[in-house]
Amino acid sequence: MKRAPWLLLALLLTAVGCSGGGGPAVPAGAPPLPPAPTPEEIAAQRAEKDRSYKTDEDSPIPPEQRKTFSGLSYYPYDPQWRMMVHLDRYLDPIPFVITTTGGVERPAVKVGRIRFERDGQTHTLNVYTLRDLPPEAWNSLFLPFMDATTGKETYPAGRYVELAKVSDDWYVLDFNLSYNPLCAYGRTIYRCPATPAENRLPIAVRAGEKGYGMHGGESR
Repeated sequence: MKRAPWLLLALLLTAVGCSGGGGPAVPAGAPPLPPAPTPEEIAAQRAEKDRSYKTDEDSPIPPEQRKTFSGLSYYPYDPQWRMMVHLDRYLDPIPFVITTTGGVERPAVKVGRIRFERDGQTHTLNVYTLRDLPPEAWNSLFLPFMDATTGKETYPAGRYVELAKVSDDWYVLDFNLSYNPLCAYGRTIYRCPATPAENRLPIAVRAGEKGYGMHGGESR
């Protein structure tokens, strides 16, 4: 059943209101954490993604499913999953191979790593660039991850999350904005980079997009 935009907005407002507001502490030496998206902005972004997935010709939803497609499913927004992180760059980028969901090897490099704290524990994720892209895209950072929800509540090959640059090598990491690769929705034309095993987190990241079609029909 598709959630009406006003209901989604109400759920987001409730989630933000009950989680205590501010989110994790900013690390020492970090710039201030920019303001988080408003519930209205998040609801609008998600509604637009649903619209495009249902109506666009190049939607990753298989054509035969678009008529009944009723929207993607997300965890409630939780500001504790939005934080400032520093990209600790390797002195020499490390050559690496990332395998796609179709088994194709893609050249990449590890450019650095980010660390964040959760419940008193420090967690590390490697950050990559894909080197089979045009050279002008080699500075684009690629951050895939898996966690304890992977294959259970979220897509089995992992999810992606963007790093939003603030200054120098300081970035906003917001797991609430994590999303599935295009190959998660059923069209066979996509071959997406699968998350390397070294980027599996031992904790459950219940933020961002849930798995599609994993809970009987479309995920709710």
